[in-house]
Amino acid sequence: RPMKASRRFFQIAVIAIALGYAAWMEYGPSGGSGTEIATDNSAINAAIANRRSDTQVTGSGTVVKVLPDDNRGSRHQRFLVKLPSGNVILIAHNIDLAPRIPDLARGDSIAFYGEFEWNDKGGVVHWTHKDPGNRHPHGWLQHEGRKFW
Repeated sequence: RPMKASRRFFQIAVIAIALGYAAWMEYGPSGGSGTEIATDNSAINAAIANRRSDTQVTGSGTVVKVLPDDNRGSRHQRFLVKLPSGNVILIAHNIDLAPRIPDLARGDSIAFYGEFEWNDKGGVVHWTHKDPGNRHPHGWLQHEGRKFW
């Protein structure tokens, strides 16, 4: 009997860990509370200043222009974000892998985590979604307290 009880405990522990991990993957470190995620723009500001690419960055800013979707290949919702530093970046959010941000408008606040690629226009942040192959860090966007990934 003790062997069966410890096996049962082990099974329950594995299930609890799996459910906890699944919840963390769905809601992330914010716990799905709907509060804004604190972001630090230092990594993206450094990437822009040093013209770095393939760099994971987090940040926040204000939407200054909503652009038409890019429908070539994987579809992307695109918009320009002005950072507090004054730099303007493009966000390219893959809407084949993540939900579209509904009703996104000029003047909205946005927080992001993704991969930065520098270009002569300032740069682009992409990979703002979960990687279905788990080979790349999961990115996200946060708008009006809701996380999109």
